[in-house]
Amino acid sequence: MRYLSNVSTLEFYSGKCTGCGMCVNVCPHEVFEIREGQAVIIERNRCMECGACVTNCAFGALSVARGVGCAAALINSMIRGGEPTCDCTTESSGCC
Repeated sequence: MRYLSNVSTLEFYSGKCTGCGMCVNVCPHEVFEIREGQAVIIERNRCMECGACVTNCAFGALSVARGVGCAAALINSMIRGGEPTCDCTTESSGCC
């Protein structure tokens, strides 16, 4: 499943990654893959910003603003109706 394009706050710090693969194991949307002994983001737009990867990375190689952006836009869209949007330029969006 892909969410809104180019709105995920997921950040990966390759210098801190040890290639343990925990992010691959806990990510529910297969955002990561291990290549040549290190994690890589293979599809950022699949990230729902749940934070499972950040919580389980013992080396601080990941960060994400949990519960904002795409995931919040989808939930708000389901509750209020209409197309999901991550327009953070208005206060009413309550997104970011």
